[in-house]
This record gives sequence, structure tokens and C-alpha cells, in this order.
Amino acid sequence: MKKQSTTKGFAILSAAGIIVKLLSLLYIPFLKRIITLNGYGIYGASYKIYVWIYVLANSGIPVAISKLVSEYMALEHYKDAIKSFKIARFMMLIIGTVMSLFMFILAGPLANAIGYPNAKLSIMALAPTIFFTSIVSCYRGYFQGRGNMTPTAISQILEQIINTIFTLVFAAMLMKYGVDAGCAGGTLGTSLGSLIAAVYLIIVYEKNKVIKVPKGHKYEDKSVHTNKQLLKRIVLYGLPVVICVGLQYSGDIIDLGIVKRRLLHCGLSDVASNEKWALFNMYRTLLSVPITMVSALAATVLPAVSSAYSIRDKDEVRNKVNYAFRFCFLVAVPSAIGLAVLHDGVFQLLFKESQGGVFLLYGSIVLILNAIVLIQTSILQSIGKLYASTVFMVFGVIGKIVTNYILVGIPRINILGAIFGNMMFFLIPLVLNYKLINKVLRLRVKLIAHFIKPFLASVLMGIVVYGSYISVKILLMNFAVTGYLNDAISTIIAVVIGMFIYIYGLVIVGGIRKEDMDEFPSKITRLIPKFLLEKVK
Repeated sequence: MKKQSTTKGFAILSAAGIIVKLLSLLYIPFLKRIITLNGYGIYGASYKIYVWIYVLANSGIPVAISKLVSEYMALEHYKDAIKSFKIARFMMLIIGTVMSLFMFILAGPLANAIGYPNAKLSIMALAPTIFFTSIVSCYRGYFQGRGNMTPTAISQILEQIINTIFTLVFAAMLMKYGVDAGCAGGTLGTSLGSLIAAVYLIIVYEKNKVIKVPKGHKYEDKSVHTNKQLLKRIVLYGLPVVICVGLQYSGDIIDLGIVKRRLLHCGLSDVASNEKWALFNMYRTLLSVPITMVSALAATVLPAVSSAYSIRDKDEVRNKVNYAFRFCFLVAVPSAIGLAVLHDGVFQLLFKESQGGVFLLYGSIVLILNAIVLIQTSILQSIGKLYASTVFMVFGVIGKIVTNYILVGIPRINILGAIFGNMMFFLIPLVLNYKLINKVLRLRVKLIAHFIKPFLASVLMGIVVYGSYISVKILLMNFAVTGYLNDAISTIIAVVIGMFIYIYGLVIVGGIRKEDMDEFPSKITRLIPKFLLEKVK
């Protein structure tokens, strides 16, 4: 199995992530039409429970697998790399089974706890997904540790295609039995998609499980750790991640209940509160598209930094850290500015909802904060500072809960207060992570320096995009094209123009280098006009 460079791995996972998120965006308007906006609020609430249990079951051990496999491969302990994966796989099977049963049996109490009793059936329908995703996460961690992101990328796309198709099919089939049943039907596609992804990854693993040892090394002699020692290391690396992410999403669950109750406190009805939450979920889904690219970057950076750190290569660690933040801003900054400028058009295009654009207008900054924290957390995990990142995330959760309780309860602000809560959630750990990374690695990560060039290119893009959007809207109105069609055409044209303007601006300000282009797969660089490539220094 061939190891890929960090840039190529990032490109592969990013491309897969974008495809997956676009598919998930495309089916939302159809699902909303089937189960109604109120039903989509219930559907979103059930997914909060699912994601919480998912991260408790799947967040820690796959990270440990990725870290240990990459470390042992770098140290040429090939047998230990395989043994650590097999031990972790057995643990994941047990955890997945237990957590699936937990979710199914306690579906009712969990639904009541978050203030969405109608979500019980949906939570029960999602329970088997936990078992399947435990298998999927385990194999993805292994492939990432070996530096090959292709199996992960293909499995993600395959999973989402199945999910998209059967979510709509099952939702339509069961909607005749009521909104609750329709929402539950919509979740069945998730279980089926994860099952297919698991089968695919197992097949790929069986075909590629033999590690090709460099000449002069004996595979049998490379095991230097006992099973007990490997188990201890898996727990040592995995448990802090589970605590960190688990606390983060536990805060989300608590927050969901608080937001619902504070919306009711503002005088909104139960249905109106569900609809507000549905709009907020759509906003979060939109932000998740560019965040997927940053998550892909974090997934490739973790084993790369971990490998360099394990052999005390300080220069390589510094290079990977700076690389991660530079590309983080290259993705997050234009995405945030683009969504803010086209807030109404994007929301109308994707969800056919005119009242949700305000979330993007005020909340796009969350995207940048989220992206930075993702990279910081990945770096801290790779250098063994897991408990510190856990504590920092707890501080963020507390800040979020307090902010939401105060702001959401103000009638004139209501659900928009949740956006400011999200800002606090990421801002607090961002500052604390920044100080710790600089201290431990003894380097000064210049976030502003990495930020400024993408920002300048994005401002230029934003100005041109806004002008294009307004101009096309006016032009189409002269041809009697109005309503949704006008918004859709104007937004799509503005987005396409914006992409080219951003790349051009980035090249002009020196935000992208020739060595970056050399690292990217040729299939991507072929899409960039030659006159722009010639300007890259």
C-alpha cells in the first residue's frame, strides 16, 4: 500500500468530504418537504443524540490507531503496527455493540431529556448505526495511520450516496404513519450507508493488509511491545480524546435542552421552537461543508506531526504545523466571507428558506474559529497533550452554555443567541490552545501572518461576488425572471466568479506557492488556468 504525501492525502479527503457534504445538502430540501420543517427540527434533534453517542464510541480509539500505526511505521516496528490495530479493532466491536444497545434501550429518556419526546423513534432507528460506524472508524484510523487516505475517501462517498437515496425513500414510505415515523424512516438510510462502508473497508483491508517491509528488515523481529503494553497505549491515547470530544458534545446535548426551553421562555410555541432549531441546523450543515476540508487536513496532519515528533525531527514538526495553519486559512477565510456575502442567496438556493440567511450573515465567523480549533486540537493530540485540549474544550462548553442561556432567552435575539454561544465555544479554547502549542513546541505560530493573505484575496472576492450577485439579479428581473429561479441563477454565477477571483487574488498576493502546486494532484492543477499557474512563484 503506497503512502501518500500530506498534501495529497488532504486533497483526497477534502474532495471526498466536499462530495459527501454536497450530497447531504442536496437532499435536505427534499427531506424537509417530505417530513415538514417541524419534522426536520425533530430529525435534527435526534441526530444530536446520535452524534453524541457516536463520538463517545468512535472518537478516541481510531485516533489512537492512526497515531500508533504512523509512529510504529516511522520507527520500523511493523508487527506492532498490525498488532495495535487488531487489539483496537476488538475493542471497537465491543464498544460499538454496547453503545448501540444503550442508545436503543434509552431512546425514550434521551428524547425527553433534550425536550424532543417525538424524537424517540428516530433515536431508536439510528441505534444500529453506532455498531456499523465503530467498524468503519476503526478501519479508517488504520488507513490514515498508514498514510493512505483513498480507502477512507471512497468509503465516505459510498456511505453518503446510500444514505442520501434511502433516507428519502424510507422517509417517504413511513411518513403516512405520521411525522415521528417519517423522521425515523429518514434515519434508516444512515444505518444502511454505514453498513455498506464497513463492508467496503473490510474488503480493502483484506486485500492490502500485508505491510511491505524495506529490504534488510525482518518483519518477525520487529515486535517490541507486548499486547498489554499496546492495549495500555491505545487507552492512554484514546481515552483523553473520548473525554475531550465527549464533553464537547455533552455540552451540545445540554445546550440543545437549554435552547429549546429558552425559546419556549421567549413565548414561542413548541412547533415554532422546532422550526427555529431546524433553521439553525441548516446553518450548521452549511458551515460543515468547508469544515469538512479542514477536518480532512486535521486527519492528515495528525499522523504526519506524530511521526515527526516521535523521531524528534523539530524542523519537520514546525513545517507541518505551519503548513496546517496556512492551508486552514486558505479554506476557511474565503468560505466564511463568501457565505456572509451571499447569505440570503445560498440559503434560498439550497433550502428554499428566506428566513435563514441571517444565520450566515452573523455566524460565518464561527467557521474560521472552528477551523483553527480543529487544527490546534489535532496538533495537541499528535504531541501527546490530549488532557490539556480536553480541559480547554470544557471551558469552551461552559462559556457556550452560559452565553446561550442569557442570549437565547432575550425575545429580540432568541435563536440567534446560539450563534454567539458557538463563538464563545471556539474562542476560549482557541486562545488557550495557541499559548500551549507555542510553549510546548517552542515556536511562535504566527496566525495573523497566515491569515492576512487569504483575507486580502477574500475581501477582493467578496466585493466582486456581491457586485456580480446584484448585477445578475437586476439583469434577470429585466427578463421577467424572479423568485427562486432568480436567486438560484444569481447565486451560482456569483459563486463561480468568486472562485476564480479568489484564486487570482491569492496568486497576486503570494498566498500560494509553486511548491504547493507541485504537491497537488495533477487532476486538480489541470482545472486552474495556465496564465494563473504561470504567475505562481
